[in-house]
Amino acid sequence: MGREVPKLKTDADAERFLAQDLSDLDFSHFKPVTFELEPKNERIAMRLPAAVLRALRQTLERALTKRAS
Repeated sequence: MGREVPKLKTDADAERFLAQDLSDLDFSHFKPVTFELEPKNERIAMRLPAAVLRALRQTLERALTKRAS
């Protein structure tokens, strides 16, 4: 098992930490995070093969189900 990621209090601490070799860290407790930095206010229209659209919808449905639980 790798070493734990420390709690960093300042940007300078974070920069020093990230400057070292991180290959032995234990990232197993990390969770994916998404950031919406700007609101989505534009739409696009796109033609896709039916199989690609089905796969996209299934992926979206799984992601929404995971987020709800």
